[in-house]
Amino acid sequence: MCHLTQDTHENLLVGIETSDDAAVYKITDDIAIVQTLDFFTPVVDDPYVFGQIAAANSLSDIYAMGAEPKLALNIICFSENLPKETINAILKGGHDKVKEAGALIVGGHTVDDNEPKYGLSVTGFMHPDDVVTNCNAKVGDVLILTKPIGIGVLNTGIKSEMISEEGYRLAVETMSTLNKFAKNAMMKVGVNSCTDVTGFGLLGHAYEMAKGSDVTIKIQSKSIPIIQEALSLAKMGIIPAGAYKNMNYIKDFVRISNQIPQELVDCMYDPQTSGGLLISLDKGKAEMLLTELQDSPMPYALIGEVLAKDIYSIVVE
Repeated sequence: MCHLTQDTHENLLVGIETSDDAAVYKITDDIAIVQTLDFFTPVVDDPYVFGQIAAANSLSDIYAMGAEPKLALNIICFSENLPKETINAILKGGHDKVKEAGALIVGGHTVDDNEPKYGLSVTGFMHPDDVVTNCNAKVGDVLILTKPIGIGVLNTGIKSEMISEEGYRLAVETMSTLNKFAKNAMMKVGVNSCTDVTGFGLLGHAYEMAKGSDVTIKIQSKSIPIIQEALSLAKMGIIPAGAYKNMNYIKDFVRISNQIPQELVDCMYDPQTSGGLLISLDKGKAEMLLTELQDSPMPYALIGEVLAKDIYSIVVE
């Protein structure tokens, strides 16, 4: 979209300028609409589980802005050879996950396509003054990640049939868990910036936050929550192509200690599906947020801090 004119309007609070997670448009002084869209090809064979994962991934953009999802439209692509039972299972998985989020599916659109794809267009609402963006991290903030990384590696392991039953279970659980709990916790505490960690990987989304906020983000690699089997698979070279694309795109803006194992570096670039929230907040509020996250269904951790702008946007030690 870099060749297109970026539309502006006095009521458009968040557009595409900083690669944020969703668009935000003020309707009244008390109500803003938050809009996003996402869909992709299956990451697991079970159609119902795929529907759940795709829906959770689509809803995540709304949560990253601090909003509540309210309405969703199905987007599904399939060929006439795909059994109706499979299509119904995908839609049922999406419906159940949207219902869990407290939102409603109110229609959708289908496209004839040889490769199945599914996702949602989601609409959320919030107060215009409460919008959380990916470009407001402050010097002195700390960073908290609310889900483990390594999902892209695990998905590659699933496709290669090189993953254990436990690894598969953890992958499905992580991808299908809503970021609703984490969103509620951060909005209760009050934060400066947030993004969800998806296709651009942990370092890619941290880079977007650093660039948009004009700061440097320092990450402690040993503090990052990660699914251990992802490290084992990455060490064997089971790495998605997207990780290398992410690395090549931002490598000039990232400094990584040569003491960090390559498999961990690969996982930090690993494209995630329905990953967690990367939250930047005042250091004095960190313990409060960590306390709020104690009942989270996902592993979480304080993984870094925000520094004054330096040569590199991201520093990993």
